[in-house]
Amino acid sequence: MTMGRWKGRAIAVIAASIFGFAAPANTAGPGGVHPGPLSRAEAFARAEALTALGRQMFFDPSLSASGKQACSSCHDPNHAFGPASAAPIERGGPKLDQSGLRAVPSLRYLQAAPAFTEHFYDSEDEGDESVDNGPTGGLTWDGRADHGKDQARIPLLSPFEMANKDEGAVVAALRKASYADAFKAAFGADVFDHPQDAFDAAVEALGTFEQSSVDFYPYSSRYDAFLAGKASLTAQELHGRALFEDEAKGNCASCHLSEPANDGEPPQFTDYGLIAIAVPRNPAIPANADPAYFDLGLCGPLRTDFKGRSEYCGLFKTPTLRNVAQRKSFFHNGRFHTLREAVAFYASRDTDPGRWYPKNADGTVNKFDDLPKAYWGNLNTDPPFNGRKPGDKPALTDAEIDDIVAFLSTLTDADQAGQ
Repeated sequence: MTMGRWKGRAIAVIAASIFGFAAPANTAGPGGVHPGPLSRAEAFARAEALTALGRQMFFDPSLSASGKQACSSCHDPNHAFGPASAAPIERGGPKLDQSGLRAVPSLRYLQAAPAFTEHFYDSEDEGDESVDNGPTGGLTWDGRADHGKDQARIPLLSPFEMANKDEGAVVAALRKASYADAFKAAFGADVFDHPQDAFDAAVEALGTFEQSSVDFYPYSSRYDAFLAGKASLTAQELHGRALFEDEAKGNCASCHLSEPANDGEPPQFTDYGLIAIAVPRNPAIPANADPAYFDLGLCGPLRTDFKGRSEYCGLFKTPTLRNVAQRKSFFHNGRFHTLREAVAFYASRDTDPGRWYPKNADGTVNKFDDLPKAYWGNLNTDPPFNGRKPGDKPALTDAEIDDIVAFLSTLTDADQAGQ
């Protein structure tokens, strides 16, 4: 699919979402918070207006309690809308002194993520529709937000992120913003008289901006060019790709899909699933100083609707690997700081646990130290884990790990390559 078709499709999807809403009396028409049915031209114009407005908001630090933290502070466009630093977590709050709990994910390539479901079945076009792939979809590390506008609420109101005390505080900041008139033009002249509507409008604009293809899913990597027959890969990169896809070696493509879909859609390098792999505990996260604290992903603490569902404890979202070579911290807790280390963890988690996990007082390895033993049954045991035990030969040699890393470097978008 060409970039032009992708951009058109993206705007069409955004525009389509605008049709069919019942409009409050004060917000009827194309300029309301919840417009009624629009013509195609009006819908496209509205989508473009909201994209421009959301872009301004995304870079505006005045929308935080500190006045110093914008969405872009953690989601830097020069780092594929992920963090610029190697810190495992970022700080926020009114004084920028509150520590987060998880690594900041990239906001790129989220446009095709399905809504969260406990039971995901591949479509007939994409795979075996009879297979239940389990918890899948949503945004964030635990999939608790289904849409960009839902996700945008989280940092605006989180006490350790932008830390606004409530929706009204965000609206008060918007009222004073340099683009307040543009906000009223998009959502109605009296929008600020209705704080809840104004807040809903704000997160809609942010979510619309995050569907901008040129910013968030350009598909401009060398691998995309290779798939289109417009570039070549080196022998090492090709070997790395083969290892990445080999079910008996890396088996990475079982979760990080690397082939175009049957309809020609470029690969997303994720199946959107949530799995448990027992990344080692990260002592650099302040919350982990409490030995009773565990970040269990899908079953809490940030997600609360599955609290007590033990079969979901330890499961985290499978992120896209696009632009992964640009990251400086990896996995939900930022435990590793090089891509090679992250790949090596998969290869030898079970064959050499002493390399990754701390030792107990008696010298034994405290394996899976960030996942209580009650939940070890949730751990993924597919290749390259595959039932291997300490002392067994790992699925990948050091040279093969290097080749996979070389292949993953081809997934860097063109605008990120020089960063």
